[in-house]
Amino acid sequence: QVHLVESGGGLVQAGGSLRLSCVISGVIFSGHTMGWFRQAPGKERQFVASISWSSGSTYYADSVKGRFTISRDNAKNTVFLQMNSLKPEDAAVYYCAVLGPTNYWGQGTQVTISS
Repeated sequence: QVHLVESGGGLVQAGGSLRLSCVISGVIFSGHTMGWFRQAPGKERQFVASISWSSGSTYYADSVKGRFTISRDNAKNTVFLQMNSLKPEDAAVYYCAVLGPTNYWGQGTQVTISS
């Protein structure tokens, strides 16, 4: 069983920065990919960024490229999402996920942007 706990969300002004963390407990295999997704009210959950647990290869949604950075600390079983130059449209609940044969999700952390 894999358990994920996100933290780091909050209220920030447009143009500001936040760093989200996701601590993962349970067995993680090299084939797993870690991802961040977000869901705004009335909208579908959308992909934000992902990172390979083994190689560290990263992928980003076009809407966040150049502003967000995903990283991991394998020793601490933690995935991070550094979010810079935040825009009002970035406001959402952000979810961490372990993607593999079975997907696991965290409970989400709220990011609110004031303009």
